[in-house]
Amino acid sequence: MKYDDTLAGEMQRRGVSRRAFLKYGSYIASLMALPPSSAEALAEGLAAARRQSVIWLSFQECTGCTESLTRSFAPTLENLIFDFISLDYHETLMAVSGEAAEQARKAAMAANKGKYIVVVDGSVPLKDGGVYATIGGKTNRQILEDTVKDAFAVVAVGTCAAFGGIPKANPNPTGAVAISTLVGDKPLINISGCPPIPEAMTGALAYVLAFGKLPEVDHLGRPKAFFGETIHDRCYRRPFYERGEFADGFDDAGARQGYCLYKVGCKGPVTYNSCATMKWNGGVSFPIQSGHGCLGCSEPDFWDQGGFYRPLSTPLGAMGPALAGAALAGAALGVGAALSARAHQKHYLASLDKEKE
Repeated sequence: MKYDDTLAGEMQRRGVSRRAFLKYGSYIASLMALPPSSAEALAEGLAAARRQSVIWLSFQECTGCTESLTRSFAPTLENLIFDFISLDYHETLMAVSGEAAEQARKAAMAANKGKYIVVVDGSVPLKDGGVYATIGGKTNRQILEDTVKDAFAVVAVGTCAAFGGIPKANPNPTGAVAISTLVGDKPLINISGCPPIPEAMTGALAYVLAFGKLPEVDHLGRPKAFFGETIHDRCYRRPFYERGEFADGFDDAGARQGYCLYKVGCKGPVTYNSCATMKWNGGVSFPIQSGHGCLGCSEPDFWDQGGFYRPLSTPLGAMGPALAGAALAGAALGVGAALSARAHQKHYLASLDKEKE
């Protein structure tokens, strides 16, 4: 293999051994829940790849997704930018501004026509012609449509981009919509979360770079490797849930003993994400481990699903009495609560599918 202008060539020039590169391929394969046999293929794919041109657009957002990306531990931000991708446009991170920044975006589009990836964080306002968010005199919609027309793929990072997020929450004064509403003719990946786990973003990009295609996604366009199971499925507090042992408050005896946080509003049973396994800050912790229930931030319309500190059955009202009441009857009814929660989860997801239709 020629190493002149490939990632392998760059790694070789920096003194990174083939063994280390294969080790990284194994890590990414594990991260993406790929079979062990794919590790070498992924490493070889990365080795043969050229740096991927990426254009990052920021619309109705809080910059939290970029903040999350800067905390990626594998690969780190500087390695992601300088080794694996060419981040040709990102308003928050780039040094230039104004007309020079816009010229950088247009130059990247022209030089990499049909090959570049567009990463978008934030929703797009459509009300009143989209005047509620403009850059350089153009609306977010105009910039999005102009940028994605010659793109290879689009990655919507964060719940605002994937599903509309907080800007779309009732009463949605700006008419905010998800990126998928406006992009229907390009391959699209949704990496939801408020913000998303950084390794979910970098892992998805590494997969595209290695194999030249999108990873397998769920019915909401999210990579199954990161959104294939609920947080509840992998939560270390799950045994307490099964035994009907719940915290009644954030400072009671149950909370101090690490009991399940279902009764104080944890949305883990209906939230698909890998927080419980990948965790945050290099695998240090995640909200439930830190003593706070899951908010369900990686799901559509999470902001409008009732109070964050009320049990799931209370705001939705579709399954009768509050499931958390089973805890009062002890372990036997705790198992019943688990079964009821499964039924509740099925109903909840079906309602989301119906809304999407």
